Amino acid sequence: MANLLHNSSFFLLLCLLHFVLVAKSQSFIGINYGQVADNLPAPEATAKLLQSTSIQKVRLYGSDPAIIKALANTGIGIMIGVSNGDIPAMASDPNFAKGWLSSNVLPFYPASEIIVINVGNEVMSSNDQNLMTNLLPAMQNLQKALYDVSIGGKIKVSTVHSMAVMKQSDPPSSGSFDPNIGDLLKGLLEFNKATGSPFAINPYPFFAYQSDPRPDTLAFCLFQPNAGRVDAGTKIKYTNMFDAQVDAIRAALNAMGFKEVEIVIAETGWPYKGDSNEVGPGIENAKAYNGNLIAHLRSMVGTPLMPGKSVDTYLFAMYDEDLKPGPTSERSFGLFKPDLTMSYDIGLSKANNQVPTPKTPVSPSPNASPKAPVTLSPNPAPKAPVTPTLVPTPNTTVTPLSPKTEKSVKAGVSDSQSQANINVGMLVLSQILWYPMLHMR
Repeated sequence: MANLLHNSSFFLLLCLLHFVLVAKSQSFIGINYGQVADNLPAPEATAKLLQSTSIQKVRLYGSDPAIIKALANTGIGIMIGVSNGDIPAMASDPNFAKGWLSSNVLPFYPASEIIVINVGNEVMSSNDQNLMTNLLPAMQNLQKALYDVSIGGKIKVSTVHSMAVMKQSDPPSSGSFDPNIGDLLKGLLEFNKATGSPFAINPYPFFAYQSDPRPDTLAFCLFQPNAGRVDAGTKIKYTNMFDAQVDAIRAALNAMGFKEVEIVIAETGWPYKGDSNEVGPGIENAKAYNGNLIAHLRSMVGTPLMPGKSVDTYLFAMYDEDLKPGPTSERSFGLFKPDLTMSYDIGLSKANNQVPTPKTPVSPSPNASPKAPVTLSPNPAPKAPVTPTLVPTPNTTVTPLSPKTEKSVKAGVSDSQSQANINVGMLVLSQILWYPMLHMR
């Protein structure tokens, strides 16, 4: 009997360790570190702040040596970027790629854990044909330069896309890319597949809500209880916008024959402040979106088309960028203030992994009448309320347009509830584990 109890206890210990590792590693949570500001704290202070959180990855838009050096020996993975302006030179001259690598990577790697180099940002939706046609050759030259110094398999090369590369995302199962960039995009995806690098993209439910500011759309975007939206193609019921956007991207990749290419969410977030004429910004909405998104990622539920795992997701953003143009919302995405305190608490601190329960957000459109559950038709009208096309993201210098898409999570249970259930389950499991061990002789 003692042996049976011992074996059972050992098995339960393994289960408990699995729960703990999932809860603590959280390598799927990253953050964007923009620098269009004149009031940012020292990189060393930011590095210490990050180490006090469950954030495991940082995305830089450039390759600031001070920041890269400050992140050395922290265990934090780093995405760095080649500027759009350097793409033509990198495409035409392999020596430029070697020089860029020698200046921006080799002095710091591997102490600074550079994991991905993004060549350009949202190039394929820039309408700059010169940049668009030079993007793949630039990526190829940089990849070759990495292989030449024997780190080609250790640091991946990719590029970041906006949701404007999508032609259709409503319903998610009909997701497809813009045929006008089809050939160029296919070349990039073949590169991603051959090198094992991710397809990085920037979905923003915030912009989707701006284009369709109904109360039920707000709840759908914020992971709040809602009637859900049914994909007519798959009969899957989506209950949040994020999952629907991600699955639309997955469907588009699959349709082009790139099922092996992984998706990385390079940016997503919600502004805590905006101008009086902006729909959606607000501290409670921002807290609800980011907090519930983190709970969703921690639940490891995944999306309907990618169940059981959490896609790497880089929150936007570390700090406000006070020098960015555009509406107030563009300068109000920061999760932390320059004095290193939180703008609002979404459970990122290692000292408190619990996501605080946000207040129920109030829709800025109080007179909009809620509608019955929406069925996502296979052939939505061009102005359908959910399609994330032609949407600049917060890191562009253009006033954001509106995407429209959808999202999903487990039916009937919020992500905050799921995280609480996991924590309760761990407590109960620990009691089951230790009780027989205490009574063994």
